[in-house]
Amino acid sequence: MTITSKDCSDMPESYIENLQESLPSAVSDARLIEDARRGDRDAFRDLVLRYEKKLYRVIYRFVHEDTLAEDLAQETFLRVYENLDQFDLSRRFGPWLFRIGVNLTLDFLRKRKRRGRTSVFSEIQPDEPMNPGSADPRNHQDMSEEVLRVMEDIPEKYRSVLVLRDLENFSTAEIAAIVGRKEATIRWRLAEARNRFKALWLKRIEDAPSPPVES
Repeated sequence: MTITSKDCSDMPESYIENLQESLPSAVSDARLIEDARRGDRDAFRDLVLRYEKKLYRVIYRFVHEDTLAEDLAQETFLRVYENLDQFDLSRRFGPWLFRIGVNLTLDFLRKRKRRGRTSVFSEIQPDEPMNPGSADPRNHQDMSEEVLRVMEDIPEKYRSVLVLRDLENFSTAEIAAIVGRKEATIRWRLAEARNRFKALWLKRIEDAPSPPVES
């Protein structure tokens, strides 16, 4: 399938990017990895170009800082390069890459939290299936920040699955490969994460002060 400039003229940029990412690559990841193992720097550069935007987006969902997300993405690719010989070519490269990136990011956030700095998630919009289905008693401009705070109260093992599935649209199988768990475990964690989010959101609404009555 070929996408021409005419085909793309009326498409949103985000749609085009996601469509291009889903198309089969002319050169397989496995072939690029084999070439990179033999010292072909251009092959590894092509792997980076193939995944860097998606990796940055995933990491940004966790850290909500442009420069930090870029730094963590670069560190991820460095670790991937250093460990290419350990990669099993019979498996998909993407989940292995994102597993390294997500683990690196979560490790960083744990260390930062221990130092007393609060970690935050990205500007998450409470759309389906995370939408708690209840009106917010506060101003709309506070919504993103409040959702972030609710997300932070969800334990990491549930929160990370929620981000990967509901915000980045990874499949259950891909998430299982990324976090190193069985698909049944991922499905259970996702259901639990959504339930916890809804419960925390409803509690937040109950605890919110009533808006002032206009005279």
